[in-house]
Amino acid sequence: MSEARRSFWGWGLEGAGPGDAALAGIARTLAQRFGREIPAPLAPPTLAEIELPAPRIAPPGSLAHACSDDPYQRAGHTYGKAFRDVVRGLRRDFAAAPDRVAFPRDEAELVSILDWCADARAAAIPYGGGSSVVGGVEARLPAGYAGAVSLDLSKLDRVLEIDRTSRAARIQAGVFGPALEDQLRPHGLTLRHFPQSFEFSTLGGWIATRSGGHYATLYTHIEDFVEGLRAVTPSGVIETRRLPGSGAGPSPDRLLAGSEGILGVISEAWMRLQDRPTRRASASLAFEGDDGFLRGAGCVRALSQAGLFPANCRLLDPTEAQTSGAGDGSHAVLIVGFESADHDLDAWMARAAELCRDHGGHVPDAALKTRRDAEASREGAAGAWRKAFLQAPYLRDALARLSVVTETFETAIPWDRFEDFHGHVMGAVGDAVKRVCGAGQVACRFTHAYPDGPAPYYSILAPGRRGGELEQWDELKAAAMEAVVGAGGTITHHHAVGRDHRPGYDRQRPEPFARALKATKRELDPAGVLNPGVLIDP
Repeated sequence: MSEARRSFWGWGLEGAGPGDAALAGIARTLAQRFGREIPAPLAPPTLAEIELPAPRIAPPGSLAHACSDDPYQRAGHTYGKAFRDVVRGLRRDFAAAPDRVAFPRDEAELVSILDWCADARAAAIPYGGGSSVVGGVEARLPAGYAGAVSLDLSKLDRVLEIDRTSRAARIQAGVFGPALEDQLRPHGLTLRHFPQSFEFSTLGGWIATRSGGHYATLYTHIEDFVEGLRAVTPSGVIETRRLPGSGAGPSPDRLLAGSEGILGVISEAWMRLQDRPTRRASASLAFEGDDGFLRGAGCVRALSQAGLFPANCRLLDPTEAQTSGAGDGSHAVLIVGFESADHDLDAWMARAAELCRDHGGHVPDAALKTRRDAEASREGAAGAWRKAFLQAPYLRDALARLSVVTETFETAIPWDRFEDFHGHVMGAVGDAVKRVCGAGQVACRFTHAYPDGPAPYYSILAPGRRGGELEQWDELKAAAMEAVVGAGGTITHHHAVGRDHRPGYDRQRPEPFARALKATKRELDPAGVLNPGVLIDP
């Protein structure tokens, strides 16, 4: 049997996701919810239907073996995985396809490819797993570029060295999440960084975009695990010293973490690891009433300030809980989980339950005992949420086929401003949904929590107009960006900036810092070939 390959236009593997019967059921449910007809699903595109522009550039003979103009590769590297990307794929629009896809096998080839791009005045766009939802891997280029090369690091996919004493490993940047964990598992170790895109994203992509992962508290972003890294720039290789911590000036690791491929291409990193957890405790806690979500938020604040550091601390409003199957829509749901490779967790869960009850939450008695198996987080409401979380990108593609407009946007805000901020965002975006689509819903959940504030994650679901989905999405995106940035939140907590969030990022970023970032880019990338248009103008 042939191995399933990645979809060139949507999420995940070809043929995965809801089938025809499931699509029909989804359409009926949404038609009833929104009081309007949902059109028949669009057929997924096939490669035979795609007309790609002719390649404008060709690699030198010495790099021909490392570069591809195969239609499947070019189409698959055209877009990320935002709603607008999927819709353009469904419209068979691949006009932005890169001219070539490069697959360097080692750092020397990576250096040669960047040299070629500089000589040819071609944009070099680093590509991890292509899961960007902010236009971060798209060749949406300003004038003056002769072409575009998608720089795919998937051949740099090995764990090169393990220091078991220090619990760290030197890892190539192109390794995908599952392959990384497979290589660490025999050593009893794990990186334990599980973003929603885990299956189809890479270590280098996580670092370059400051990915948010599995841990809802304490270790929230990938840079918390970086000991040192190595990156190839057009001006030379940067290698930082591997250390557990350092106060020696501004951190070069932090400069490259979040640089989104505009300063250099991360080739490998030393990463802090952990022993694989053997004990888990997980509970789904209910907050009834019209103020249930805000009382749940108060509970999350108490948990985050108590020093308990739960691995999972996801608060779902009633709409979000109903959509994911974690609730029936009548109450907010808080999913709390602890894990350890060292000790039982009864005391931690018991204290979490006390804090929940202090805020008017309901705690099931069965939740208060440590489990010593992997199923502890896969039962009940917690299990339903986890399943919905992993399947959400496939569902998004299915909804796009039904011309249902979806969007997610996330931010962070201090606790003392959260209630007013949340009310403003829900009101402004809810009004925009009604104005643009006539009906729809806005839901909220917390993905991460800090002692000084939460990271709210908002979801839009609305019936679209067949043929007008992109224009509707653009309006909703602009409204959401204005609501979040105008009310003082960050334009992104973990989705990155890319090209789509540039307007909000430009408002958030201090101007002197913008000048310093541009100066750094001029020094490291004098020809301006690395991912032009992301974070700053070339």
